[in-house]
Amino acid sequence: MRGWRLPLALGRSSRAWRGRVSRVKTPIAGIVLAGGLSSRMGRDKAMLPWQGRTLLEHMRGTLRLAGADRVWVSGRYPAFGGVPDQITRCGPLGGLYSVAMQMPDGPAWVVPVDTPRLTPELLQQLRERHRGACTIFDGHPLPMLFNVGNEGRTILETMIHDPLGPRSLQALQHRLDAQTLRLAHADEGALVNCNTPTQWEDVAS
Repeated sequence: MRGWRLPLALGRSSRAWRGRVSRVKTPIAGIVLAGGLSSRMGRDKAMLPWQGRTLLEHMRGTLRLAGADRVWVSGRYPAFGGVPDQITRCGPLGGLYSVAMQMPDGPAWVVPVDTPRLTPELLQQLRERHRGACTIFDGHPLPMLFNVGNEGRTILETMIHDPLGPRSLQALQHRLDAQTLRLAHADEGALVNCNTPTQWEDVAS
C-alpha cells in the first residue's frame, strides 16, 4: 500500500508549488528621470550629495529596495548607463520617451531624481493597486507606475513629435486615463522635490 502514497504526495506537492508560482509578482523595472537642465538649482541635481552618495545613486537604490529588477536612467550619465534624450528640451516627457524606446515591455516605476524622501513603501503601494496603463498618487505626476508597451510608446511618440501639443507628464497621464490613488497626509512630505537651492536646504535639513 505504501507504493500508492507517492502519487498522492506528489500531487499535493505539485499543487503547493503551483500556488507559490501563481503568487510570484510580475517583474518590474525602474526609471530615474535625471536629464533635466537643473537651471533653477544652478548645478546638476543628480550629483547633489545625499546621505553619503549622490541623489542619482540614492534614487536608484530606492527603486531597487522597492523591487526593481533593473533601473534605467534618463540623461547623459555614462557611469550609470544613462540614456540621453533623443529630442532635447522636452522635459521629463522627453526623458521617459527616450528610455521607453530602448527598454523591454513591462511595468516600470518612474521617479524624478530630486525626491530623496520617496520611500520604497510608497512605490509598493502603486504596484499593489496598479490597474490599467498608468497609476499615480492624486495631485502628484510622479512617482508613476507606467506600463511600457506599444500603446504607451505610440502615445509618447505622438506627443513628442507634435510641436503644438502639450509635452508634459500630466498630459500623458490624461491620455492614458491614469488611475489615481489617495495619498495619506503623513506621506505628502515624501514627495517633495528639490528644484531650487532653498528647497534643497529645506529637504536636506
